[in-house]
Amino acid sequence: MSGPLWEPSPARVAASNLHAFTAQASTQWEVPLDGFPALHEWSVARPDQFWATVWASTGVIGEAGEVVVVPDPTDMWRSRFFPDGSLSFSENLLRRADDSTAILFAREDGTRAAMTWGELDAVVSRLQQALHAAGVGSGDRVAAWLPNAPEAYALMLATASIGAVFSSCSPDFGTAGVVDRFGQIAPTVLVAVDGYHYDGKQHDCLARLREITEQLPPLRACVVLGYVDDSPDLAGLADAVAWEEWLAPYRSAPVEHTRVPFDHPLYVLYSSGTTGLPKCIVHRSGGILLKHLVEHRLHCDVKPDDRVFYFTTTGWMMWNWLASGLASEAALVVYDGSPVHDGGRVLWDLADETGVTLFGTSAKYLDSCHKLGLRPRETHDLASVRTITSTGSPLVDEGFEYVYDEVKRDVHLASISGGTDLCGCLVAGDPTSPVWAGEIQRAGLGMAIDVFDDDGSPLATGQAGELVCSAPFPSMPIGFWDDPGDARYRAAYFERFPGVWHQGDFAEQTEHGGFVIHGRSDATLNPGGVRIGTAEIYRQVDALDEVLESLVIAQPWDADVRVVLFVVLRDGVELGDELEQTIRARLRTGASPRHVPTRIVAVSDLPRTRSGKLSELAVRDVVEGRTVKNVDALANPESLDQFRARPELAR
Repeated sequence: MSGPLWEPSPARVAASNLHAFTAQASTQWEVPLDGFPALHEWSVARPDQFWATVWASTGVIGEAGEVVVVPDPTDMWRSRFFPDGSLSFSENLLRRADDSTAILFAREDGTRAAMTWGELDAVVSRLQQALHAAGVGSGDRVAAWLPNAPEAYALMLATASIGAVFSSCSPDFGTAGVVDRFGQIAPTVLVAVDGYHYDGKQHDCLARLREITEQLPPLRACVVLGYVDDSPDLAGLADAVAWEEWLAPYRSAPVEHTRVPFDHPLYVLYSSGTTGLPKCIVHRSGGILLKHLVEHRLHCDVKPDDRVFYFTTTGWMMWNWLASGLASEAALVVYDGSPVHDGGRVLWDLADETGVTLFGTSAKYLDSCHKLGLRPRETHDLASVRTITSTGSPLVDEGFEYVYDEVKRDVHLASISGGTDLCGCLVAGDPTSPVWAGEIQRAGLGMAIDVFDDDGSPLATGQAGELVCSAPFPSMPIGFWDDPGDARYRAAYFERFPGVWHQGDFAEQTEHGGFVIHGRSDATLNPGGVRIGTAEIYRQVDALDEVLESLVIAQPWDADVRVVLFVVLRDGVELGDELEQTIRARLRTGASPRHVPTRIVAVSDLPRTRSGKLSELAVRDVVEGRTVKNVDALANPESLDQFRARPELAR
């Protein structure tokens, strides 16, 4: 297609938050900012002015202090924003306590609920008192093994209100997956669920919860939310208490919001590499708030009383991103269940039912709707939907065209990309500019985004390389949990290109000022838009007696990726249906359903470096028909031959 798929009308541009922000910044700082490119250039060149304007224009509650940015010219990661600032994340999200809607909840089984701002405030108050009674204080961790339900948002806000640190994991994670995460941060309180609904089935969590609590450090409280049973059976769960019983002694009162320094820890999120336990990424209160305010209000044009939806679970950073919609005084539309329930109509039905204005989804979901033959433009109204965002994996040209042909023609489709690492976007949408097929529209405001070659030099437009950010930004993590000297943190983001943020995305800039993400450049897996690490798969598969060792890759497949597992079996063992089922069952229960491979292939040997490390990237390159780099670094390069031209991996 020669032209853009969509262009905003002049009236829409004039009414946008981005237009108002640009006008305010131009006047305040006496700089000509005509259009997004000029605004972005200024936001990177003068981060002090840009972030000060964000604080003021979005009405952040708290004290900014006099200094906005303290850059460190030698170590980008040591730079600080608002070093004298203080705020409460919960106070900024609970800006109102009236009778208008704050959360609209829908569950796959038909359950519906609505919570007003006043009701949300009241629940947060009771939770705050219960946490105080359990001895939770500033810096303590509160862990949530909960579905995407209103209680999870209320618990997060109550945790933040006392300066404690919140961490969550979805109930489809198995025992090992939960313990590998929460076990590292030693939570003071664990709030869990008795079960959940997914794809027409009810899943029990209590048996796994018993195993989890036995493997965690001692808890001051273990609370169980009766999600599928009003009176869950807590037998065998020592000192566990039901949610309603836990809150019963407390009545709602004004929430006491403890203001903390800008860099005070707010969240621990998890991201896995290729070895070891999941990384525990510690995010700062002020950084997350400001970054999400920019993305919601300026990149996505979210306004007060809008209704913001994102299909997510509590185990994905988009849950945290969605929660911050409250800071823009928007209502959250929350769904728990399968996105393709009821033939794939359920989320489009929900958009009409609740009046969604921002519809957040993934490339995989849009591709699934396309393959199912769904034409929401003909079957649904979708009049309220102004913005559709897509993340998790690259949205290809056909995905863009499907949205405009079969979903809605007058909609801002914003493909966005970032990650758990920064709990936000590196590149995002622009509601004031045209949308081109296959392209993410812009670099994030305040983000000095570039594309580097392997030597760390900027590449020209149209050349693919490593996506980087060459200047500090507020939502850089504080660091990793239990990482003396920040060694692992620096190695994860600043070692490949010294002093420059890099997290392994392969991308190119376009002639329109946008970006195309070609996928991950490291070995992390991303099936269905949920980022998982290979180490979690190895921990389960290699424990089987029949398996000597294993290696896993992500293979591009149907506008997404599929997980392919290679196994080296013991002598005399064959890879039959029974062993395949055993492997899949172990991964499903020990890690999560997302860790289950699409293909399992038996091989005789796996490539490894001379230092003994498995080379996942070499296998992936061979399977994709690419030239393997650094073959000399392999101790057994001949092993790669068995991965070439395998019929079971043909596309």
